[in-house]
Amino acid sequence: MSRNYRLLIVIVLILLFAAYVDLPKSPGIHLGSINRDFTTHLGLDLVGGLQALLEADVPPSTVIDSNDMSSAKNIVENRVNALGVSEPVVQQAGSRRIVVELPGATDPDKALALIKQAGLLEFVDMSSISPEQAYSLQNKKINTDWVTGRSQSSQNTTTAPTSPSTPPSIPETSVTPTGTESSTITTTLPLPTGPIFHTIMTGAVLKNVYVNPNVGGKPTIAFELNPEGAGIFKDFTSTHIGDVLGIALDKVVISAPKINTAITGGKGVIEGNFTLEDANALTLKLKYGSLPFSLKVLTNETVGPTLGQDSLDKSLVAGLIGMSVVILFMALYYRLPGLIADLALLCYALITFALFRAIPVTLTLPGIAGFILSVGVAVDANVLIFERIKEELRSGKSLRQAIDLGWKRAWPSIRDSNFSTLITCIILFWFGNTFGASIVKGFSVTLAIGVLVSMFTAIIVTRTFLHLVLDNINFTQHSRWFGF
Repeated sequence: MSRNYRLLIVIVLILLFAAYVDLPKSPGIHLGSINRDFTTHLGLDLVGGLQALLEADVPPSTVIDSNDMSSAKNIVENRVNALGVSEPVVQQAGSRRIVVELPGATDPDKALALIKQAGLLEFVDMSSISPEQAYSLQNKKINTDWVTGRSQSSQNTTTAPTSPSTPPSIPETSVTPTGTESSTITTTLPLPTGPIFHTIMTGAVLKNVYVNPNVGGKPTIAFELNPEGAGIFKDFTSTHIGDVLGIALDKVVISAPKINTAITGGKGVIEGNFTLEDANALTLKLKYGSLPFSLKVLTNETVGPTLGQDSLDKSLVAGLIGMSVVILFMALYYRLPGLIADLALLCYALITFALFRAIPVTLTLPGIAGFILSVGVAVDANVLIFERIKEELRSGKSLRQAIDLGWKRAWPSIRDSNFSTLITCIILFWFGNTFGASIVKGFSVTLAIGVLVSMFTAIIVTRTFLHLVLDNINFTQHSRWFGF
């Protein structure tokens, strides 16, 4: 009995902590360096959002390096995390695809445009053409010699394109430490077959990029170069005063300023007709690097917040109905032991939900289905134990002996069935993680957690409660309490 009381203290402490975690507005844990908040994370099928399948936009015969694919996945993940949506999911699916889930995304089209754009920033030498010709290329695609991450030195110079018949009027602009002239980004023009310009450096040398929201009434993008980039920038601007230095994003010229003075500090500002939203989007692309290849959207699905809330409400109703039916069955069929099992089942639900919030686990419809299924697994263990207890009681054992023998003989079946389920969960998780089937992955995670908690409740909680309540009851006088 002293052992049972010690176990009861441990169970009560676990339940108190689980209840603290499960509080709708739990204050979390904030002690020293430990800062944890406990919230329920819902997937996009419950709160609305965007799910998209992206694929590398390269010929099917092209073999994609695994490091490039991993780099693309990390860059996409950094970009979506910066969007501020709730618990985004980014995972690689096979050798050339990436699955993106953005719960709570309010503008899916803009989110996709930000995610899939390569984001390659190039500082392009346009000294071979006149300033008039350089300015005429703004908002147009150009050819540069920066291909697949390396500069081809044999293409460093080019023949100037034909000058326009009427050169545009050009404002006096310059690349200086305080600003450059820029314009709105356009990416719809086809890649020309004209000259090839030399890229002196790319966005890889950027050390920091940020938005100045209001400089002269409009936002600007400030950048700082790393030591390597600062050296390149200093050498080039020192020897090309009076020439044009183009700035291109994904081969589209967004700025064509003239160099009036050498820039030695490694800092500059891109000014132009940016809205604050455009400036923030461009900053994210530059800050988190360029993709090793472009991405195209194979499929995308948008779930509205109203539909997501309706799915959540129906899932909660289904879970409550299922739990209520199980509790009622156990109480009516097994009487007093059934009531004890119901108490253990409530403990199971409390602990499992606390783990979902503490880990945390992003709950989706398949994840909730896995949790509801695990309720049946938890009840199954109690059914096996109680049926074994009944067999021992029929053979004339005392109640205390029947509990110990019933649990001991039911344990092999409980162990084997639960381990079989866990093996299945591992296989489902591997499948979902490898092929980007996030719904399968979510189902396997919640089911596995539920199975592990159900084993704890069967081994510790139910057995402890049975001994504490039933050990001092005379079975011969109260056989009806046990369904006999």
